[in-house]
Amino acid sequence: MVGIDFSNREARYRHFGSVEPIKGTKPKNKEDMVDLQNTKKDFLFSVDSVGINNLKYPVVIGDYQSVGTFELATSLERDEKGINMSRILESLETENNKGVSLDFETIEKVLSVLQKNMKQKSAELTATGTWFFSKYSPGTNLHAVANADVKYHAEYDGETLTKKQFGMTGMITTLCPCSKEISEYSAHNQRGYIKVLLDIDNTKELPEDYKEIVYNALEINASSQLYPILKRTDEKMVTERAYENPRFVEDLIRLVAYDLADLDWVKGFEVECRNEESIHQHDAFSRLKYTK
Repeated sequence: MVGIDFSNREARYRHFGSVEPIKGTKPKNKEDMVDLQNTKKDFLFSVDSVGINNLKYPVVIGDYQSVGTFELATSLERDEKGINMSRILESLETENNKGVSLDFETIEKVLSVLQKNMKQKSAELTATGTWFFSKYSPGTNLHAVANADVKYHAEYDGETLTKKQFGMTGMITTLCPCSKEISEYSAHNQRGYIKVLLDIDNTKELPEDYKEIVYNALEINASSQLYPILKRTDEKMVTERAYENPRFVEDLIRLVAYDLADLDWVKGFEVECRNEESIHQHDAFSRLKYTK
């Protein structure tokens, strides 16, 4: 195009609509700026939770680095207009060492800093991530890495930890008892999911291997476990174990619930089992809540 030097970046920008910045009148130094969030007057209601969520952040779970998804929030008094959102990330950064360790000790440290930085009565944190761990094939004992999704939730009110929850979602295999009963041979089976959310008792010491304990309760009660690596001899063992241990979702949820209720550091829990049915277009599920 005649008259325009497109080799010049500024000329290209002007051609596509960019304009020069205006000479503003508002202050540029922080100390001269209006702090709108700290406005004090009657704003009609206090707020239970305000903060950020869907925050992707590096975490360390067990022996492996992973990616966590965080929600962090505090309360807000009636006479305060808003919170300082940037302080939420600053609080999380205090525990970042090539990732935040996803455990209750670290979460409580973050909540303490968050509460202090925000000058609010209560604070809460929820984090989810994928836990990677070693698992061996049942017969050949070949090592590989398996995974399960985990969830941590904690709430502070004043200086008291009022809620502490741990969740896990694991994958298993179920074989249909009805199909086995009515068929001359074989039985349909499918991959299933078990999701638990545990209320942790603060007065009891949490075992170091609590993740392994919960995971074992999920998969040991299924028709069979899932493995990252299976050789032919392993596959035979897994297949036959499933046939020997048929499970409805109703069976599975009750067996899992029994093992969870037997843990003295668990006050109560929610369990959900879901089968991706292999002979239907729909899933089958069951849910159960229990409080000691």
